[in-house]
Formats: sequence, C-alpha cells, structure tokens
Amino acid sequence: MLVSLCVIAYNEERVLNGLFRNISSQTYPHQDIEVVLVDSNSTDNTRSMMEDFKNTQYNFRNVNIVTNSKHNQASAWNCALSVATGDVIIRIDAHAQIPRDFIRRCVDNLEEGEDIVGGGRPNIVDNETPWKLTLLAAEESLFGSSIAEYRRPTEKKEYHDSLFHAAYRREVFEKVGGFNESLGRTEDNELHYRIREAGYKMCSCPDIISFQHTRSSLKRMIKQKYGNGYWIGLTFGVCRGCLSYFHFVPFLFLMMLLAFTATAIFGYIYPLLFLCLAYGMFDFTNTVGCFMTKKIKPQFIVLPVLFPILHIAYGVGTLVGLIKMPFWKRKLGDKPYKRIEEVRQQMIKNRTEKSENT
Repeated sequence: MLVSLCVIAYNEERVLNGLFRNISSQTYPHQDIEVVLVDSNSTDNTRSMMEDFKNTQYNFRNVNIVTNSKHNQASAWNCALSVATGDVIIRIDAHAQIPRDFIRRCVDNLEEGEDIVGGGRPNIVDNETPWKLTLLAAEESLFGSSIAEYRRPTEKKEYHDSLFHAAYRREVFEKVGGFNESLGRTEDNELHYRIREAGYKMCSCPDIISFQHTRSSLKRMIKQKYGNGYWIGLTFGVCRGCLSYFHFVPFLFLMMLLAFTATAIFGYIYPLLFLCLAYGMFDFTNTVGCFMTKKIKPQFIVLPVLFPILHIAYGVGTLVGLIKMPFWKRKLGDKPYKRIEEVRQQMIKNRTEKSENT
C-alpha cells in the first residue's frame, strides 16, 4: 500500500528536526511512502528545513512541499489532501513524535479490515526541566486536560469518536471530502463527525502509539486552552453534533463562578462557598494524584493554582466564541462547504490519474 504521510507546519523550526528523524527511520518500505509537507508561509527556518529534508536521500517515493497561504490548519490539511496520491493518508502534527514502526503498524491494522486506525497519544516534553514536567503533569491529568479516551493507549481494539495522528483509507476522504476551512481548532471534530455519519468507524489499536509535545511555557498553554475553548464556542453554531457536553464543562464552571460571585456581592455567599469547596476537592485530589503517579518535582506545589487558570482560560475562550458565533456564522456563507467538495473531487481525480499512469 502506498502511504501519504502528511505534516503541516507554521514556524515549527524547534521541533521539525526531531520529527524528520522519526520519519526517516520508519521501517515501512520507503519506496512506498510519499511525504507531503505543508508550509503555511512560515517566517522562521521551517521552509528551509523542509527543503533540506527533501534533498536528503532517504529513498522515499516522493517528498512534496506545498505552500498554504491561509494560515489555517484546516486549509493546510486540505492542501495536503489535494496532492496526496497514497492508498493510505496519515496525518501527523509537527509537534509530534512517532516510533520507527508507526507506519508499519498503521498499515497492518488497516489490512486487517479497518478503515481508520490510530492509537494512544501521550504527551511529552523536550529538554526536560522541572517546570516543563509540571506543565506536562497538568496536561496529562484528566482534570487538567481532557477525559477523551482516544488520548490514551488501550489494551485492546476500541472504537472511538475521534483519533489523533490517524491513518485513513483514501476512500474515506473520497466519500466525505476535505476539512471545513472555516474552523480552527475543531476541524478534526467536524471531519470525524462527518466520517461517523458516513458509517465509518475509528479504531484505536493497542499496538499504535504516537506522542505530542506539551506547550513549553504557561503563556503558550494558556493561549492554547483559550483557543480551544474559543473554537468550541464558534463551532457550536455550525456543527453541534460534533461536540459533547464535556467540551462545555470549563464554560459552565466559569459561568457558575461569575454568577455565584455576583450573589456573594449581595450577601448570599453559600453558593460560591459550595462551588469553591467542590472544585477545591477535585483540585486537591488531582494534585495528590500527580504527586503519587509522576516523577515528583517541587514545582508540583503550584498545580492547585495551575488547574483553575487553565480551566478559566478555556471557559473564557468558549464565552467569547459563543458571543461572536452568530456574527461569524452569518459571514461564512457556503464557501467552506464548496471547498470540502473541491478536495473530494481532487482526490478522486488524483487517484484516476495515478491509475491511468500505471
């Protein structure tokens, strides 16, 4: 099976070399791997690093570098899909690491009859420091990040609503089309919703694993959480079915905090006290859990403060997104949906041309 391994990047010079080493060491036959690199007009050395990788003799079937001018993840993925010719499409974030047998294991599971496969995606940090390990502990905690099952390795094959760093049979995109370019952080949610609606299942396999770099500073992590929440708020207006109620827990916490603070100002403090007590119990329990299950660092003492900062940042993002959503939705029109169909038609065309040439 010919595999199109797709990577998108914008100003990712800090992490690309590591990912390129992972790609170059894959045990799957390199003559059956097509690497598609998408640069979203980076202002650092990302493009030149891609060129260097392309010019190094790794004996891949092809290394294709594509320019995305829209500075949008969904449009970058659509650029990759529009040129990919593989029977299998694998999407890998630039902030990722993959083991040497990653492609091999993905293909093996697809050949067993699955249409979409992936596996656990634990978080990691580069250049370990006590503070980065503290941020990692917060990100890995169910309380600090997400309870989504597809983030964690499984002991047996399980079917989930979504997958990270997934491998898709080409026919999946030829049926459901590309990504909705109006979306930012939630383009995966919307795509996977359409995939499920089309009758496909996403299989999390115990022998597949990849890794995602945790944000290396509190400022970047807060920006990430705010952005995640912001796009949840906007996406609520165009695809409610691709969201779960778990996505809105930080928003509900923020609303309760604001409402009960208002009632406390007028002398009725018990709702606020109860909320703080309940939240504090979860906060304390998860902090103790980090101390017990992680490599302990003195900085872990700040976790009880770090957790609410991340939750509030996410909640504020959702609030802003919900406020902007009606106006944003009105401006969208049908352009994003036309692009979804254009990508689908282009992928069918690429396959047809490939068949004619062979």
